[in-house]
Amino acid sequence: GVVLGDDARKKERRVSDSEGKIAEGFQRNVYLGYAVVQPINRYVFVPLFNALGKVFTNYGVLIIVLVLIIKLALTPLTYKSYVSMAKMRVLQPEIALIREKVGDSDPAKLQQEQMKLYQQVGVSPLSGCVPQLLTLPILMSVFFLFPNLIELRQQPFLWSSDLSTYDAIIRFGSVTIPFLGNHISLFTAMMTASSIAFAYYNNQMTPDQPGSPINMKTLGYIMPLVFFFVMNSFPAGLSWYYFVSNAVTIGQQVLIRRFIDEGKILAVLNENRQKFARGEVKKSKFSDYLQKSLQAAEEAKKQQETQRPKAQPKKK
Repeated sequence: GVVLGDDARKKERRVSDSEGKIAEGFQRNVYLGYAVVQPINRYVFVPLFNALGKVFTNYGVLIIVLVLIIKLALTPLTYKSYVSMAKMRVLQPEIALIREKVGDSDPAKLQQEQMKLYQQVGVSPLSGCVPQLLTLPILMSVFFLFPNLIELRQQPFLWSSDLSTYDAIIRFGSVTIPFLGNHISLFTAMMTASSIAFAYYNNQMTPDQPGSPINMKTLGYIMPLVFFFVMNSFPAGLSWYYFVSNAVTIGQQVLIRRFIDEGKILAVLNENRQKFARGEVKKSKFSDYLQKSLQAAEEAKKQQETQRPKAQPKKK
């Protein structure tokens, strides 16, 4: 090997320190999102993107492979979320009976009775939401990463000549539409259509929740339309990522649903109910806390009603 002298070593050390400062400054200057998502971009997406870039020269194909890797890594969370939704679906007949018995006039009592049912069968109403919430940082990471990916510049894919900017399949000339701009991006339109398709398919699997102040099923159709305006001028590569992600997610749902037997799930829930009746199952701390909170709210409501002054009869 080559033996460096003292002067050469000092020079090499100065160059190394200089390069380190440049790299550090580059990471500071390139915006990778909020503090929550910066580590995901810096230590997951950027290295993964660079590694795939050594294998795939077509960045549109690279994005497809990137989506498949991320979705494969999240499959356990996705499966758990769909199983939780299946549990809620098989409980809908019993929940409907509780609602018919209690009525909608007393929401606290209704929630208390529903929590009793969930405790008996060993189901958490939030278990289906938690896995989905854990995937939000990944969606946000990509949202901040793609506009800053230098690698996408001048990279053509399909009808787009540059994945780092929007594709304009339709232009309005000098006319500018508020919140939309002077063009329509086909990649963004595809992303919106796939998001609506995902919302439709997801609504078929998600049980209704009457009494909720927000209709989540309707919101699932509204948000894609809002994001159509937001994303219309964003990089085509980002819209392509979200489109592929939606398509793969729908495919996952179809595949996972074939492996979920709701009859077996109902049998397990009934078995849990029997164990609960025999005292073999302990209440979870969260369920116990939630039920006590609902009971306290109901008692407070009763006290308010008893302390409320009664209407005096009118004098003749």
